[in-house]
Amino acid sequence: MKRLFVLLVIVLVHTACSVKVAERWSEEKANDWYAAQPWPVGCVYMPSYGGTPVEIWGEEYFNADVVDSELALAEGLGFNAIRLFLCDIVWQEDPKGFMERLEETVRIADRHGLRILMTIFTNGGTIKNPFTGPQPQPVPGVHNSVWMSSPGKDVVNDPAKWPIMERYVKQVIRKYRKDPRILAWCLYNEPENTNGFETLPFLKEVYRWAREVDPVQPLTSPMWATPDSRSYNKEISEFICSASDIISFHSYNDLSKCSFFVDYCLQCGRPVICSEWMARSRGSDYFSILPLFKEKKIGSFSYGLVNGKQQCHYPWNPVEDGKPVPFTEEPSVWFHDLFYPDHTPYSEEEIVFIKEMTSQN
Repeated sequence: MKRLFVLLVIVLVHTACSVKVAERWSEEKANDWYAAQPWPVGCVYMPSYGGTPVEIWGEEYFNADVVDSELALAEGLGFNAIRLFLCDIVWQEDPKGFMERLEETVRIADRHGLRILMTIFTNGGTIKNPFTGPQPQPVPGVHNSVWMSSPGKDVVNDPAKWPIMERYVKQVIRKYRKDPRILAWCLYNEPENTNGFETLPFLKEVYRWAREVDPVQPLTSPMWATPDSRSYNKEISEFICSASDIISFHSYNDLSKCSFFVDYCLQCGRPVICSEWMARSRGSDYFSILPLFKEKKIGSFSYGLVNGKQQCHYPWNPVEDGKPVPFTEEPSVWFHDLFYPDHTPYSEEEIVFIKEMTSQN
């Protein structure tokens, strides 16, 4: 019996050690892949009814008709891609329903000629431990006041809770690992935005899980700061640069600073996408930034499409005593988003310019 047990252990260890884990793409493979793609241009898509990720994916909130009508607007602009944020806590409570709603969204996007930059996790959000059930309502006058992290800080900081996250990551990626409707995988949004999260150990595991599934699409996570910034996290930034197949970044700054970030990323010798940008009142607007991205074939995902419960037309709020100070008036210049809730363009001139830029893609 003892010998049988020892043999069983040897077999199990051998099996575990022989599991093939894919390696990071070579520069050649990454650049060959990107050369075969049209210039990726689109937006971060949040359905206008979704103030939280639970409201985007929960059964009681999901509205395919709204998604369809809003993604028709993206198609009309000549966009060919959108970025989606997923929600692990909805999957945990209803994995079958979540996967069905995700597939319906992918199908709708595909009908409108939109491939997806799928974003699995994020540290962002004012609510650091998400929850299902009744969702908090937006605070009047506050930019994106109820967005939630996914997973929560309590999960990221506790390795004992990671096995269920591994199952989630692998189920989602495995379903779409060879699907041409998926452009790329953003494994972790803004990992440098730690704010109480012990991100790096969890982040490394997320990349390992994704590599074990070995999708045909590239993996990435965005940098949000260059080394000269106070927000720069050296350890995390160096890891995502060394582990990602393609390089991604976020920039809500003017042309000069955005150009600097682009050049910084291009030094890696890999394809580059900007998976979040546009803050009109900070000089990050379509007229100045999109020509730069097109000239250098930097993938472009501006933030927002239809203004809604995230209230992202407001700029980032000033903070007093650790809390955002609400704006009491509507902004004269929108921060994010392209359309009013009734689908009227925020700026007709901007829409015309976007269509001119994408028509030549």
